[in-house]
Amino acid sequence: MPRFVPAVCLAVPLALTLSACGGADSDKKPAQSKSKETAPAGVAHQHTVLAAEIAARGGKTRAGDYTVGYIVEAAEPWFHAEHGMHGKQVHRAPAKDETHHIEIIPMEAKTGRIVPDVPITLEVVDEDGKVVQSKELNFYYSEFFHYANNFSIPKGGKYTLRAKLDTPTFLRHGASGEKPALSQGATATFRNVELKPES
Repeated sequence: MPRFVPAVCLAVPLALTLSACGGADSDKKPAQSKSKETAPAGVAHQHTVLAAEIAARGGKTRAGDYTVGYIVEAAEPWFHAEHGMHGKQVHRAPAKDETHHIEIIPMEAKTGRIVPDVPITLEVVDEDGKVVQSKELNFYYSEFFHYANNFSIPKGGKYTLRAKLDTPTFLRHGASGEKPALSQGATATFRNVELKPES
């Protein structure tokens, strides 16, 4: 004999599922509650460290739907998969000619969230307008997620960093007729960036 399930029992889980996935109402602020909203410790820590590093060794600007930060450091090592995208993680030391590790951090301007799956190309341009080096950036796990690569800068001086952000490759929730979030790329330009001999 078929069992009767009240409609309200189906509606509540469905409503919870829809609100968890976001969509048209995901931008709206939730109703005021008595408890203060807090971020998990790791999330709060990554944003604290990120803000301090941008203030000390970089800067930020608005570009389209993004706030984009940059950080310049000495060339760094990292782990990468032994065979392309798969395999054992092996350590890679900086190459002898690599002088700087330049990081780009794309954040959604309205939420502050670091955006994953963004193809980024970074050009380092000298004072004469010549592109000294252009590289695709890799996505890194660290104290905060970021995109970066090591660069070989021939001499110290003032440079322009031009970061081209393509449209993120992730899928987007939303209803028909809505504008998909982060559906356009952007270019962030940072002028008069001093690149000192770092290594």
